[in-house]
Amino acid sequence: MSVPLTTDPADRARSAAARESWAEAYALLHAHDRHPSRGLTADDLSVLADAAWWSGHVDESVAARLRAHAAFLAADDHRGAGLAAWRLYDEYSGLGRPAAAAGWLHRARHHLEDLPDCPERCLLEMTAAEEASARGDHRSALAATRRMTALALAHDSPDLLALSRQAGSRALLAAGRRTEGLALLDDAMRAVAAGELSGPVTGRLYCLALTRCGEAADFARAVAWTNAAMEWCAPPWTGRPRARGTGTDRGTGTNTATGTAQPETPRHAPDPGPLPMTVPSGENPFRGVLRAHRVEVLDLLGAWALAEAEARQACREVPVDRLESAAAAYYAAGDVQRRQGRLEAAAVSYGHAHELGRIPQPGLALLRLAQGRADAAVAGVELALACRNDPDHDLLGRARLLAARTEVALAVRDLPGAARAAADLDALAGAGGADVPLLRASADTALGSVAHAERRPGALPALRRALAGWLELRVPYEAARVRMLLAAACRAAGDEERARPELGAARAVFERLGAVPDARRAAALLAGGSRRRLPGGLTAREAEVLRLVASGGTNEDIARTLAISEHTVARHLNHVYARLGVGSRASATAYAYAHGLI
Repeated sequence: MSVPLTTDPADRARSAAARESWAEAYALLHAHDRHPSRGLTADDLSVLADAAWWSGHVDESVAARLRAHAAFLAADDHRGAGLAAWRLYDEYSGLGRPAAAAGWLHRARHHLEDLPDCPERCLLEMTAAEEASARGDHRSALAATRRMTALALAHDSPDLLALSRQAGSRALLAAGRRTEGLALLDDAMRAVAAGELSGPVTGRLYCLALTRCGEAADFARAVAWTNAAMEWCAPPWTGRPRARGTGTDRGTGTNTATGTAQPETPRHAPDPGPLPMTVPSGENPFRGVLRAHRVEVLDLLGAWALAEAEARQACREVPVDRLESAAAAYYAAGDVQRRQGRLEAAAVSYGHAHELGRIPQPGLALLRLAQGRADAAVAGVELALACRNDPDHDLLGRARLLAARTEVALAVRDLPGAARAAADLDALAGAGGADVPLLRASADTALGSVAHAERRPGALPALRRALAGWLELRVPYEAARVRMLLAAACRAAGDEERARPELGAARAVFERLGAVPDARRAAALLAGGSRRRLPGGLTAREAEVLRLVASGGTNEDIARTLAISEHTVARHLNHVYARLGVGSRASATAYAYAHGLI
């Protein structure tokens, strides 16, 4: 089909935007706008705002959108002004300016609510559904998504229909209707996979779908859609044509995006900290956001070196209006570094995540436990659990906190606290009547570890279920940790023959992953009673005292067991505190737990 040639820059820019060639559209409109004898229409300013965002110029996008709103208002075009106002609400929300965002949302409602039904009102219904879900009003959220779906169907808009399906999915998942919610999400993503949607809506839906998968702990969908998302935004990204079908000549594109560059070679140098985050012109700005989601998947799959490299790359690619994705990438890198025994690097990564607005829990609590700071570990995980605003909505987030609470409580010999956390995790895994494989494996791990600590016979069955679950999910690190617990339970039952193969398999996985502390612990347990170098420079007698302290013994109990005076016990204990850099029995117990002394 022939395309008429034009020399007018604005016409060429509109043509480029229709092809989603955003860098070209931005260059043409930016140059046209600077010419003193030319002017841009309200629609052209909207295109300039879209092109500026896609080209990595977020400030210019906001400025152009403000001018577009004023131009629509001057022309008494409330429909155009309403869409511009909603887009400003969306952009200011991303930039962390809630007051400005609220003002523009109010303005959008003022422009659109009195108009006859139009496609732009779908965006108001989507926002209403999000607000209702956030305050726990699931009935109102679902009603808003039904109104949104009706509008999308009436105006024959694939973009808006897919967005309404996603909004309905979120409302259903928040209401605990998991099966229905995931089915509706699959319906929205079918249109994405078929290439039926505009680029802006495609990027937005990939981001939202991966967020929903994370919250719902649906690991299989997360893996599949992460791979598809990274393929969609792989460089060189040229704005491949897609069916627009928005039901309006102004479109409903939204501001969020991804892309893919080859990961750099993993480095263990100190992290330079939060970097200037700019998206090179012509590249897909959704790439950094989607790469941050990919990091979490790679972490679970055990591709730690790649996960850390991808986290660094994501932090360089994330647009400035999506800093929460950079925070997630830093947090995931901290988890990798902590499990590899690189505690200082992990502390730095968690610090960067906190700078960017994320509470770095439970990773930071587990880091404090590894450092022997038991009191800080307990306080951190307890505070994180208490401060969760919507514990039932983000299933995976709450599950990770409860698993960490179990581990920390066991480390400080708080068996009742560990049992409560494991029971809560078990209930969470079965919420809604259908077990979630990732949550079930986590719950069985916690239940088995508590049963083993309490010397109850239910430890082995629970741990075997947990191991089967992690192996089926192909999550190697957690499977190896369960093997360590199984070995301990087998030894406690006097079954050395079954304990050693579990330890050997765990050690092999830890060594492959680079989980140095766990690998050393597995090697030490395999060595059995042979002499080995003790951590922290402890002498054999000091280690013996520490083990008895960790088992709950008082100075009097220890003196009686070792046939020494209480004064000698106190002297040994002071030496232990000094060598390990701790100041309490609880912290010393946590150190012993973290370093395989008990």
